[in-house]
Amino acid sequence: MKIKKIEFPAKSILAQGKEEFDYADSFVGGLVGNGQNFNITQIGKAFFTSGPKWGKKMFAFRNKVVKLFGLKTGAETVPVKDSDSFTCEVGERVGIFKVFDKTSNEIILGEDDKHLDFRVSLLFDKNQGGQDENSLTISTAVKFHNWLGVLYFLPVRPFHKLIVPVMLKNIIGQLESTKQ
Repeated sequence: MKIKKIEFPAKSILAQGKEEFDYADSFVGGLVGNGQNFNITQIGKAFFTSGPKWGKKMFAFRNKVVKLFGLKTGAETVPVKDSDSFTCEVGERVGIFKVFDKTSNEIILGEDDKHLDFRVSLLFDKNQGGQDENSLTISTAVKFHNWLGVLYFLPVRPFHKLIVPVMLKNIIGQLESTKQ
C-alpha cells in the first residue's frame, strides 16, 4: 500500500478555514476491497491504536516536557476514555484529542491550548482510485497563538511528517484485516 503526500483535500470540513491555519498537511492511502463496509467510527477508533511503539514513547516524553510549561497532556480531561469505549461522538475525548466534528465520512479531532490549536481530519472517500479502491486521508492543521506555539512545533514538525504516514498505513492495515 502506497502512502503519499497530497494537497489539502477540498472535501474536508477543515478546508473551509484552511487559510486561518499556520501549518497544514495531508497524506492519503488506498483501502482495497470491502471498504464500503467501513464506517467513520471504525476509522476513528483505528486512529488511536495505529501509532508505532516509537511514536508512543515520543508522545509520553512530550507529555512530561509540556507539563512543565503548563500545556495540556490529556491527563487533565475528565473523564478520559480509552480507545475501546470511544464512540467518536462530538465532544468525546481520548487523551488530548477531542472530537470537534463528525459526518458519515469524516471525523475532526484536535485540541485548543494556549500556545496552539490543532485539528486532525480522517476523511474516508469511497471509490476514488478505481472500482474496488477507496481512500483514507489524514490531514493536520495547526494554528499558532504565540511564540511558544511556534517554538513547540519546531521539533514536532519533522517527527509529525514521519509518524502520520506510518499511522495511516497502520490504520489501513487494521481496517483491511477486519474485512468480512
